[in-house]
Amino acid sequence: MMVKQMIKRILYLVIALLLAGIWVLLDAKPAVAQDKNVNYTHTVVSERDFSNEDLEGAVFAAAQMRRTNFSGSNLENAMFTKGDLTNADLSDTNLSGALMDRVVLDGADLSNAVLIGTVMTRSSFEGANITGADFSEAILNRYQNKLLCERAEGVNPITGVATRDSLGCR
Repeated sequence: MMVKQMIKRILYLVIALLLAGIWVLLDAKPAVAQDKNVNYTHTVVSERDFSNEDLEGAVFAAAQMRRTNFSGSNLENAMFTKGDLTNADLSDTNLSGALMDRVVLDGADLSNAVLIGTVMTRSSFEGANITGADFSEAILNRYQNKLLCERAEGVNPITGVATRDSLGCR
């Protein structure tokens, strides 16, 4: 008699779990893509105007972005790995937490940019304007850091941190 009751309880438990599973599946809603999740991997967006846009988390990996205007944009946690930002306008941008490994930033305008915690290893900054840029906690190659210190000046208007201090210049 006890065995029958036990089997009955197990059967009720299985039915309850099945009904709960069906209810969850019927109530499920499709995921909606967020507009700001942008992926420009391996594309050419040179001379395009992205000024004052919210591009948080956008992916520009291996993209050609020569003379592209990103001024005033939010590029927090964006990915630019192996990208070409030659002569791009990144002034007044938030690049905090961005991944900019092996990026060409020659001649780029990084004036007043916030680059807190940005990874910029093996990147090139020849002729880049870094006046007022905040590189606090950014990861840079020692050689590039030394070259940036030679021309670092100004104070970031958002964070109040001097460019020389953010680079750890002596």
